[in-house]
Amino acid sequence: MSPYALLALLLQYPEVPILDAREEIVEAIRELAQQGLGELGQGSFVAWWLETPGWELQSAYVDTFDLGRRCSLYLTYPLLGDRRERGMALLRLKHRYALHGLELSDRELPDFLPVMLEYAASEPDGEALLAEHRVPLELLRAALDDLGSAYAAPVAAVCALLGPLSDADRDQAQEIAEHGPPMETVGLEPFAPPEVMPVDPTDAIAAVERGLRR
Repeated sequence: MSPYALLALLLQYPEVPILDAREEIVEAIRELAQQGLGELGQGSFVAWWLETPGWELQSAYVDTFDLGRRCSLYLTYPLLGDRRERGMALLRLKHRYALHGLELSDRELPDFLPVMLEYAASEPDGEALLAEHRVPLELLRAALDDLGSAYAAPVAAVCALLGPLSDADRDQAQEIAEHGPPMETVGLEPFAPPEVMPVDPTDAIAAVERGLRR
């Protein structure tokens, strides 16, 4: 199994099928120790993820990823915030996946890290797509590390597979860390007037698609 596929499983909400397969997943991680997952396979994350009761693991996941934006698994948000450009970026991702036969549900966002990892595991351009989001990945890793979250380990493994930050990416990550994601400062034409442009990213995709058809 691709290391990206394994990391996608670790960073998804731990539903019952994943919980039931934890031993097999951990064994696969240890077998891939030479592909950038060595520290993950030998570190404390694996023991915690394997031995923690399922309900507690689910609670930790929600507390970490769903109750604040600092540790968001949606990788376009740190770069684009809630601006209209994010809707366009999500639409481009959605179309890219569709070209390769990956169809998402109406409420599943294409910039969700586990989705992007699954894409990277199966498509030749998937790793390059992840590399385009190296800055938000680094911000996520740093935020999880600051919180002392065990989930910093699998995100660090993704970063390690992609290689170190460039100087330009490091500067951009520092800028976003200090000032936050950009804010919308202009009108929302030509896609829709401000009063109907939704904040919900899934609605933003639909709004952009409507605008492109006009």
